[in-house]
Amino acid sequence: MKTLAAILVEQRHPLELAEIEVPAPSFGQVLVDVRASRICGSQIGEIDGAKGPDRFLPHLLGHEGSGIVRAIGPEVTRIKPGDKVCLHWRPAAGIEARPPQYRWGDRIVNAGYITTFNHLAVVSENRLTPVPADLDDEIVCLLADTLTTGFGVVSNNAAIRLGESVVVIGAGGIGLGAILGAKLAGAHPVVAVDIHDHKLAVARQFGASHTINSRTADFATEVRNLLGCQPDVVIDGTGNPEIIARAFALTARKGRTVLIGVMRAENTLHINTLPLHFGKVLTGSEGGSSRPDEDIPRFLRMMRAGLFDPKPMVSHRGALTDVNDLIARMRAGEVVHAIMHYPAASA
Repeated sequence: MKTLAAILVEQRHPLELAEIEVPAPSFGQVLVDVRASRICGSQIGEIDGAKGPDRFLPHLLGHEGSGIVRAIGPEVTRIKPGDKVCLHWRPAAGIEARPPQYRWGDRIVNAGYITTFNHLAVVSENRLTPVPADLDDEIVCLLADTLTTGFGVVSNNAAIRLGESVVVIGAGGIGLGAILGAKLAGAHPVVAVDIHDHKLAVARQFGASHTINSRTADFATEVRNLLGCQPDVVIDGTGNPEIIARAFALTARKGRTVLIGVMRAENTLHINTLPLHFGKVLTGSEGGSSRPDEDIPRFLRMMRAGLFDPKPMVSHRGALTDVNDLIARMRAGEVVHAIMHYPAASA
């Protein structure tokens, strides 16, 4: 059985599209007919080597998607053939299976516990959560990370309380989920900072009470003028050490600075740590410490009650064959969320 896939063959180069051989699911694994996949900034980080040299090339990418289960391996109990599933990188209940290996001619193509830049994917059971069959594929993709991570940052990492002031630096991807989560948590004001006006417009649509274009204004000065004091929580989505240092300095004396952007491996952060001894917090977030199998049902209840609709977060769409073009558009700052739609796999 073969599938079309986008393969990372060499860092800092475009992905290669090719047909690869799909292994049968083994212990704890699930074969999924992937129907849609979001392109996340983390994949650009993998392509660019943000965390350093890649020891597993060539390998597959993608960790947020929607799909239909085709087959299950031994001992899988949470998932059954025919289920519609959310594919997510954060672990849930179930088996964490050995990552699969695909074949590309005489080469082995590596994969992690989950990949979604391929029409057919062998995924670890604990990277899947069943969802209603009629749920929109794009919403499923957003539940996989944007909402689970963004809301988790607000609830678990920042522990935002009613009426606290929040600044989110970077209004795309997970930042947008954090803005919506902060609004739903009762934060006020919620200030979005970005260098793109179109992203700030979407941020206002999803809960930002104020927006600042940091290309034309100094965001720290603007925030202080707006609040008359320092904010309780600052969430950084840039991974830029200079911005992180400014975000930490901007945060209130006993406030929390939460990092969701990943700093490049070769960079270092220079801050005065004295405020850490007096109650200020600087912490990184790993997926908002989310638990998808527990969180997704709660968020679906909220959506059904009309509390929010994430669908308008999606700004760009395409097919797997458009992956390199969509990544280029993300690099240019055009994209809020980009989702690739795939045809149903043949039987």
